[in-house]
Amino acid sequence: MLHDPNPAARIRLMLVDDHPLVRDGLRARLGTVPRLDVVGEAGSGREALTLADTLRPDIMLVDIGMRDMNGIQLTAALRERYPDVVVVILSMYDNAEYVASAIRAGARGYVLKDAPSQEIIAAIEAAVAGGSYYSQAVAHALVEPEPPGDPLTEREREVLLLLAAGHSNKMVAAGLAISVRTVEAHRLNLRRKLGVENAAALVKYAMERGWIKG
Repeated sequence: MLHDPNPAARIRLMLVDDHPLVRDGLRARLGTVPRLDVVGEAGSGREALTLADTLRPDIMLVDIGMRDMNGIQLTAALRERYPDVVVVILSMYDNAEYVASAIRAGARGYVLKDAPSQEIIAAIEAAVAGGSYYSQAVAHALVEPEPPGDPLTEREREVLLLLAAGHSNKMVAAGLAISVRTVEAHRLNLRRKLGVENAAALVKYAMERGWIKG
């Protein structure tokens, strides 16, 4: 279920992918979600830019591997022309360079195409609410080698990023193939090392280091 400060508002979603079967599948998966209206679809980046002017979607689910204009280029163009349109990348690639480039271009999330519907909906929900969401499967791509002086281990940064993206302890444990108790231990370590007391402070810490966008 999508949540919003204005529960009566409809969320206008546009699908951008050069494979009609993928668009059909997404429309079928998301078309029955309460408050979510699939208002249109495009098979190319240029078509998406044209339709955005008339359809005025709130959010776009965008593929990366399109022929005329890839999803990262489209995201950057949308940020310039239609800054109010939120973009979530939906891709088959978990390549670190793609993830980092999508974030720099302005994407609010990055989800793999084989993710369950609940995860795609969670990404839409987080992005529309002004936050960010990244698939558990690509969280490792957001973690750079540990810089000098960084008090966190690579695993602690993976946990921090997933928590900052809104994942529960159980979801983090499943995504990293560790136990919930281990996640709880990492949370305690994060609080101790960083001197923070809540999830908002973890988000702030990650944003200040450029690991996620606000």
